[in-house]
Amino acid sequence: MEYRRLGKSGLQVSALSFGSWVTFAHQIDDSIAEQCMVTAYDNGINFFDNAEAYSSGKSEIVMGNILKKMNWDRTSYVVSSKVFWGGKLPNQIGLSRKHVIEACNAALKRLQVDYLDLYFCHRPDKDTPIEETVRAMDTLIRQGKILYWGTSEWSAQEIMQAYGIAREHNLTPPTMEQPQYNMFHRERFEKEFKRLYSEIGLGTTIWSPLASGLLTGKYNNEMPDNTRLNLPNMEWLKERLLGEEGKHNIEKARKLTILAQDLGTNLPRLGLAWCMKNPNVSTVITGASKVEQLKDNLQALEVVPKLTEEVIAKIETILMNKPVESMF
Repeated sequence: MEYRRLGKSGLQVSALSFGSWVTFAHQIDDSIAEQCMVTAYDNGINFFDNAEAYSSGKSEIVMGNILKKMNWDRTSYVVSSKVFWGGKLPNQIGLSRKHVIEACNAALKRLQVDYLDLYFCHRPDKDTPIEETVRAMDTLIRQGKILYWGTSEWSAQEIMQAYGIAREHNLTPPTMEQPQYNMFHRERFEKEFKRLYSEIGLGTTIWSPLASGLLTGKYNNEMPDNTRLNLPNMEWLKERLLGEEGKHNIEKARKLTILAQDLGTNLPRLGLAWCMKNPNVSTVITGASKVEQLKDNLQALEVVPKLTEEVIAKIETILMNKPVESMF
């Protein structure tokens, strides 16, 4: 396993990490979840990603039970939670000081840990002043309940605003962002955030590296029955992937599959390796519903060295979506 610093912080995270979105307490039973986490840990993965919104908190309960049962040295792993969608009542959603702090306390109980290594604002909150959220995160830092805080799917402008407020008032600034990043979704990561990597040392824990399954090749020929698209409440994802853009991406996935085979690997490993190749990626969050799937993903580390300039050029020829550098 390769380990990378999370941005300019001193924290080291595995290049591949393991997340529980969709799978834990939803798509797989607890025994499979345990097998996946143990396999991940035994293969050097040290970062486990979660959120209060995942299965309405049940995902964190499953992960917490596994962490307690395994009794791994607390210094050997990093665990996260994210705050925004905690319920349906007014103060159970968003990034108010009340919800940020209460959600953190609830996550600690569900995960059965004394502190969170990483705590993310799951989305920006237009109804709460950013300064209020920054101060709430700083409070949790000072209380020792979280070690680092960051954002997820925030714009560069919002991240810089939070960073500026923190610096102005001697508070702890955000140090990481959790954006979607993959071969089909790259504009924000590669263009909008470009200055943030050098200017503030932004770390990144990217999600959906396989484009919600498009880069697994499972949709290359037909729609399989055993896919997350057929799960309850995932209609939005199905509509997006099967729309016009999704169809174009499936055609690209077919061509990428052939390229992967020429390299002696498969499309999922190629997709993960492509993400890891980017030096601004701190860690790539993978998910799995089967242990075999996770073991296959781990082999993506061996593909990274194969991504020479020539291979990258071939990939770009297929994708035709490289962000254009601004002249201003």
